[in-house]
Amino acid sequence: MYLPSFFISHGSPDIALMTEHPTYRFLQELPKTFSQPDAIVIFSAHWCTEHVMVSMADRHKAIYDFGGFDPRLYAMTYEPKGQPELAREVHTLLEKVDGKAELVNTSGLDHGVWILLKLMYPKADIPVVQVSIQPDRPLGYHYNLGSALAELRKKNILIIGSGAMTHNLYELSRYEHDAAPPGWVSVFANWMKERLEAGEKDTVLQYRKLSPHALENHPTEEHLQPLFIAMGAGDGGIAKRIHTASTYGTIMMDAYKFTGIAAG
Repeated sequence: MYLPSFFISHGSPDIALMTEHPTYRFLQELPKTFSQPDAIVIFSAHWCTEHVMVSMADRHKAIYDFGGFDPRLYAMTYEPKGQPELAREVHTLLEKVDGKAELVNTSGLDHGVWILLKLMYPKADIPVVQVSIQPDRPLGYHYNLGSALAELRKKNILIIGSGAMTHNLYELSRYEHDAAPPGWVSVFANWMKERLEAGEKDTVLQYRKLSPHALENHPTEEHLQPLFIAMGAGDGGIAKRIHTASTYGTIMMDAYKFTGIAAG
């Protein structure tokens, strides 16, 4: 049995403190819906490089790549093991897409990784391999990165793309934390849901041209690129939206599960 791959919107770092928020509860419950993985390969919108970098550290630690938040966040820790052998396998697979892919010994996990995983796996007892994204590359490239790793799913490896379904920080200050999404946000998110759940891969890959309010919701693409990695890792199969919520009006916290044909 293949594990699914996931795209998960990680949101603001303070989601880790919002115990009553639907996304907090969703992330806690999500691991109960599939078997426990032997390791996690995760791509975050907050590790951006020119070429693929794969962390082969033996042990990771949380880094606090944010400022001005509740002091309790800076007191949190997350220190899962790495898995260098898996990192080397990931590197070999991704070299087929990016011939300049590198193995690096970096151990810091950005908030798009550790806050999400702290809610999903608070014991930090599952090894983690983080991989960078390349924001200047096209979406098809990111889809191919995911496709190159699809075979890992049959080895009980969980693949996650961590980003945001909508992400316009220029507009965020206009809304309270619990504000309802404005129309330009919800219309875009619903358009994506309809196409993803219909399996319209080629249409979604051209969302920049075809979707309503694309540029408003993603002035830059790094927070949506992990979606296409998860899609590729899921064999390009039909997606299922497994969670939706919002924070600060402009950030949709949608999550998608990809299983693909191979998962049966």
